[in-house]
Amino acid sequence: MKKISLRKCTVSTGITALLAAMFACSDSWLEPKPLSFYTPENAYVNAEGLYGALTSCERNMRHEFFGDAAPIVTEMIQADICVEGTTDKAGPQMDMDNTLLPDMDLNNGDKTKVGWYWYEGYKAIKYSNVVISRIDAATFKDEAEKNAVLGAAYFQRAYRYFKLTHQFGDVPYLDGELTIPKYDFYSYDRWSILEKIQEDMEFAYQWVPEKVDRGKTSKAACGVLLMKICMTLGDFDRALEIGKEIVANHPLMTNRFTANQSKAHTNLMHDLHSVEAKLDMSNTEGLMYVVAYPEVDGSDRVQTMRNGVPFWNSGAIKTPDGQTGTSVNIAADETDPEMDLNKTYGRGIGRARPTNYFQYTIWTDKEKNDLRGPFNHDSWRRMEDLRYNNPSLKGKSEWYGKNFVKNPAMSVEDSIRCWFMWPHYKLFVPDPLQQQWAGGETPWYIYRSAEVYLMMGECYYWKDMKQEAANMLNVVRGRAGADPLTAADINIGAILDERARELYYEENRHLELVRISYIYARTGKPCEVFGGRTYKLDNLSGPGGTGSNVKETGYNFWYDWVVTKNNFYNKGVKHKWAEYKISVHHILWPVPASAINTNYGGILNQNIGYPGAENNITPLKVGEETPAGK
Repeated sequence: MKKISLRKCTVSTGITALLAAMFACSDSWLEPKPLSFYTPENAYVNAEGLYGALTSCERNMRHEFFGDAAPIVTEMIQADICVEGTTDKAGPQMDMDNTLLPDMDLNNGDKTKVGWYWYEGYKAIKYSNVVISRIDAATFKDEAEKNAVLGAAYFQRAYRYFKLTHQFGDVPYLDGELTIPKYDFYSYDRWSILEKIQEDMEFAYQWVPEKVDRGKTSKAACGVLLMKICMTLGDFDRALEIGKEIVANHPLMTNRFTANQSKAHTNLMHDLHSVEAKLDMSNTEGLMYVVAYPEVDGSDRVQTMRNGVPFWNSGAIKTPDGQTGTSVNIAADETDPEMDLNKTYGRGIGRARPTNYFQYTIWTDKEKNDLRGPFNHDSWRRMEDLRYNNPSLKGKSEWYGKNFVKNPAMSVEDSIRCWFMWPHYKLFVPDPLQQQWAGGETPWYIYRSAEVYLMMGECYYWKDMKQEAANMLNVVRGRAGADPLTAADINIGAILDERARELYYEENRHLELVRISYIYARTGKPCEVFGGRTYKLDNLSGPGGTGSNVKETGYNFWYDWVVTKNNFYNKGVKHKWAEYKISVHHILWPVPASAINTNYGGILNQNIGYPGAENNITPLKVGEETPAGK
């Protein structure tokens, strides 16, 4: 199928002028004349030009969720819901004690994308700062247009700082355009950065328009980010005020609304997470998207199936009598479409391997009718649903066309990578232009109203208003068909369970756990799921010391929760290449050594527990001058 191109073609209108000049009396036509001056001074002169600069930020947002080993997978495996499933090599993030270090290759699809968040985060901050710094020199039709552009730039910058301060803690703060190389950065106190971006996002929430094109920053998106910042800083009342405004304007989609409703074995969740739903401008639930459009040149492939579906074609799936059971290619005379495993489920390699917590623990009797969970065989798929389809078996083996049976002698490596359940409704994206369906071109949700309800529920939890918290969670649960919760059910575990059910492969799971960890440490609120345990800010990353790799509970909520819920880490699962291990200080990621080493004129702090932290100095606060006026 031919792709439609989005690439712009330009035609020079200077040909006539050039011909006239050739016959003039002067030889001036021989002097080279540029067709245009596409420089910042000429491009960033109005709203259109400045919005164009923000396109780079929007593209950068898409890259977090798209492609093989997408960075979002790193966020998922540094948490409770998943682990790295690539078991055929050394290097992937399994043994964090030995692979999550500052001088490792931290931006590599076969290892980790921790470094991606650092480098790409600051790229987007750079692009945003160009707009912010040049806003007063541009021309606008009115003040509202100017403020809308500035608000969108504030959002893009704050979106990155919110991630960076939860992934890396104290980080450099840049508030303006850099016009010359700079090698004297200093770390800034994360709390002062959060206070600054809260101020920026209040402005953005006031001025950014509600109705925007897909992929652009909306007022509601600004509101969601502002809610997250307010919650981190303990302003739960302001977060609730914003949340109520958002859901009043953006109700959940509670009825089937796409062409998928005519397809067998689908339900409302298939509708909500389909390509069609994300293209549908009447979808009231989607608040912000990144975009990649089917059949459009320049779009990207999300590859959710490659990352999140088991590696059923690895050769490890054998029939009970020992024959290779699967194939991407089907028998030439096969007429049953479900025998085409590639196009029915997607050809995965199991990078994001779900934990028992995500596959089993969070799905209780209260979720027996939940459309989002494994009790619903239309929504989830399990290996036993797939059938042996290798063409070499047809007409020769009794197992051809029969459902998979797990080999009791399957190796640990293959069991990790090739045998688990997954949320088919969320990960399946048709990929018709490829031979192997890994996950095609589609918009993807960044924020939805469902998350806003869950955030409001969490705000009520922090305010000790448990019935109100249950009411908020029940809006989302009721849409999915789950039984309602009561006030007695509410604790941070219930909130995190609900986020996992609703936001798999959407939320930054590691970041959200860290956010909650900081709130516990800042407020001193007892954590009910750990018997009333309390936490402190001054030792959140543990006692420190290079190579200490502390594995004691009580320092931070992130570690305590992950080692309690993630069976790979709490059981010390091993395979021939690695053992799954994390430590207390992995709550924050290491600042890449290359960033520190090339910053010869300043000092970037390293996080406690990693080599180099012994050289740390007191971080600056936003508004303070750097040492010696640098």
